[in-house]
Amino acid sequence: MYKVFVNDVPLILSTKKDLGENYVSLPIKKVRIKRIIKKISKGELLYVNLYHEKEEKLLKHLFKKLRVVTAAGGMVLNDKDEILFIYRKKRWDLPKGKTEKNETIESSAIREVEEETGVEGLKVTKFLQKTYHIFKRKGRYRLKVTHWYEMRTSYDGELRPETKEGIEKAKWKDLKKSQKALQKSYANIKLLFPEKYLTGHSKDRVA
Repeated sequence: MYKVFVNDVPLILSTKKDLGENYVSLPIKKVRIKRIIKKISKGELLYVNLYHEKEEKLLKHLFKKLRVVTAAGGMVLNDKDEILFIYRKKRWDLPKGKTEKNETIESSAIREVEEETGVEGLKVTKFLQKTYHIFKRKGRYRLKVTHWYEMRTSYDGELRPETKEGIEKAKWKDLKKSQKALQKSYANIKLLFPEKYLTGHSKDRVA
């Protein structure tokens, strides 16, 4: 099963035809995806399940319907186990960005984190997961697939938010401050965090 976010509403991709009475279930092979996205954006649909009997076909069909943008980013921890957040468009987020041509995904993750925050000395410790969300650019819908890595650094210098990209702040946050920040974050970002960080608000799950 996959969750593909339209704003903060999860579009479910699964092998099950029925996820419960709340869900509108449609075959992903035949669905008119742009119509569904518009209805979700307008608040007319909140629970949508796109199904196919073979799990490996779910993303293949979605990729045929929407242009894919590959991105990468990082959950960065310092020596105090604080997490590096950025603040943009009135939301707390994690640094990430589009992968460039002839660049590995892991390299792009490091580059984007450095560019957006000014942090240095990054070391990737593990791959976390991919997240999926749909956005609109130049009047057309795109599917952003973001590859997330856990990173470590001992950097304790000044952080420099990339203001030309609309980033207003770059801040280290401990557990308590991270919990507060996640209340003003995105649903796909919350998926990256252990449950203890989500105290006080619900993690996005299938109802």
